[in-house]
Amino acid sequence: MKILITGGCGFVGHHVVEHFLKNTDWEIVVLDKLNYASAGFDRLRDIAVFDEKRIKVFTVDFVQPISVGLSKEIGSVDYLLHLGAETHVDRSIANPEPFVMTNIVGTMRMLDFARTLDNLKWFVYFSTDEVFGPAETGVYYKEWDRYDSRNPYAATKAGGEELSLAYANTYHLPLFITHSMNIFGERQHPEKYIPSCIKKIRDGEKVLVHSHRLKPLPGSRHWIHARNVASALLFLLTKATQRDKYNIVGEEHDNLEIAQMIAHILNKPLKYELVDFHSSRPGHDLRYSLDGSKLLSMGFRPNISFQDSFKKTVLWSLNNPQWLNFGD
Repeated sequence: MKILITGGCGFVGHHVVEHFLKNTDWEIVVLDKLNYASAGFDRLRDIAVFDEKRIKVFTVDFVQPISVGLSKEIGSVDYLLHLGAETHVDRSIANPEPFVMTNIVGTMRMLDFARTLDNLKWFVYFSTDEVFGPAETGVYYKEWDRYDSRNPYAATKAGGEELSLAYANTYHLPLFITHSMNIFGERQHPEKYIPSCIKKIRDGEKVLVHSHRLKPLPGSRHWIHARNVASALLFLLTKATQRDKYNIVGEEHDNLEIAQMIAHILNKPLKYELVDFHSSRPGHDLRYSLDGSKLLSMGFRPNISFQDSFKKTVLWSLNNPQWLNFGD
């Protein structure tokens, strides 16, 4: 078996690469353009990928068509996991164009490439909870619920989903879609909330917690470790149904709780301020939420609990400060 993973040098991607290396005997091909968030090859080096003979890594911008030469280098592919994307909401608000190009045009390029793969069993489009928009308390969006994108990042991921479904319907491409939210773990870019909190609490700095002008309550998310996401993807390659969608859901905690848990693990005081990001930057929603019952009903269970994976991530980050300083 051979699996092609786009964005395999990125945060989620390198965890998926590591999981498939440890839990399959498949050949792995990585495509990554090495943008600011990829840390070059450092993540792959850190997990000793280059000691493995069954992995190939190509520096490729998949917004461009896959060339004949690269296609020959890749060879026959059984599974294609399209994880590569522009993902940062703030950056999408400041400049939507890279998100349109990567998340929509780039998805089209990979779908077109997938059509040339005679042995392809699955094309997996890796999407986000943000396509559904904000969720009121008690609301948990199911896989096929309506979309209400509130920022350019979410809109481009929703566009990539619809394009993927169009290829499944028009060209009978074997395809399914996943939604996940607030993935955390080792080697995450420090612009993300958990590593940012770890660094600020370690250094005695104030943590700014997303809240709402009319509701002095912190924003809330479902949190899941990247290893559990990778495990769910491997599970779905054997259980998924053509042209379907699956929510990969973690445990819900508000942003203040997350900061408090980090401070407790570090045994440090927490200095924080509830900040109304939403009024000044529309597109920041107070709560996102997914219904994860579908995947659970299929028999999937996470490999490691939220509590264990969270504590391990915090302590690992503290002991590997180079990753908290990445990008400085």
